[in-house]
Amino acid sequence: MTGLSEADFSAMIGRILPLTTLVLPYWLVRVLCNRRDTRAVWPGLLACGISFGGIQFFWSNYMNASLVDIMGGIGTLLLLAVFFKFVWSPKTSWRYEGEAAALKKQKHEQLTFGRILLAWSPFLLLAGFVVLWGIPSVIKILDKVSYRQPVPGLHMLVVRTPPVVAKAYAEPALFDISWLSTAGTGTFFAGLIAGPLAGLSLKRTLRVFGGSLARLKLSLVAIMAMLGVGYVTRYCGMDATMGMAMSHTGVLFPFFGTVIGWLGVSLSGTDAGSNALFGSLQVITANKLGLSPILMGAANSAGGVMGKMVAAQSLVIGCAVTGQQGQEGLLFRAVLKHSLALLVLVGLIVLMYAYVFPGAIPNGHQFWK
Repeated sequence: MTGLSEADFSAMIGRILPLTTLVLPYWLVRVLCNRRDTRAVWPGLLACGISFGGIQFFWSNYMNASLVDIMGGIGTLLLLAVFFKFVWSPKTSWRYEGEAAALKKQKHEQLTFGRILLAWSPFLLLAGFVVLWGIPSVIKILDKVSYRQPVPGLHMLVVRTPPVVAKAYAEPALFDISWLSTAGTGTFFAGLIAGPLAGLSLKRTLRVFGGSLARLKLSLVAIMAMLGVGYVTRYCGMDATMGMAMSHTGVLFPFFGTVIGWLGVSLSGTDAGSNALFGSLQVITANKLGLSPILMGAANSAGGVMGKMVAAQSLVIGCAVTGQQGQEGLLFRAVLKHSLALLVLVGLIVLMYAYVFPGAIPNGHQFWK
């Protein structure tokens, strides 16, 4: 939506979110129990926050923009296993009601390396295929079958002029269907292999895929609609109008821009939808105010992360998988205060980068080759 560097955006988000990751383990545990019990496990919470935040920062800044949180999650589980085994462990262990009986039964089932590897195989396959699909030489080969054609009656016919941009230029409009080189195709292949590895036939694996697709059909339509609206606002100039209006927030725009990202995800349910709607608005307003467009584009995504928990589809899915259908309103009221508090935290971090540490904003960043 912005035409700016993916590596810069990845690095910038990787310098915002890890600061919130440090406090999230404590936050989550404190929600579930009292202060005394939370303090009793503070070494584990600190190790968890540092592990995930550190991997999140490293991967987003030096590897690529894909699999950041997948690698963060896998790495944190491994590091915590070592930490709890050799460094520290709580004096008492908390268990769910009825868990003792399950653990007793589990003792009779030997967890061999093969069984553990099999349980991890879907995630390892996912990581491997997405990394493979991110290799430039592989992308170059797969991209040969992509379909790219100008959109008739639109390509290079919309012109952005000052004061929206510094210099007038025509907007390109292309049908860009990179069906084989997109990371989603690699994810699909990973799923095709993971199913048979878990004991399913290929036919059953495809039936599971079809059933999942059917359950997500309305969400997929909503996401495509939001992406479509994003392009409409871009080519009709609505984003420019809103961006110019938002420039009147002045020095507080880094905070309000973060709120815009939160609002976009809470309404659309997806960070992609929020970025499609407001990505170009963030860049236009940032340029108008002399702020970094990379910072504000990243703020849109980072703020959006904190809106995910109050998005309608998140609430519906959360209630469905826990058997609490019809309680979405109660869940919304329960999590809203946490969502807003985390939004304020991210907004303050963005303000800090904008005015205190502007030198930490990436410009021309590159991943390790």
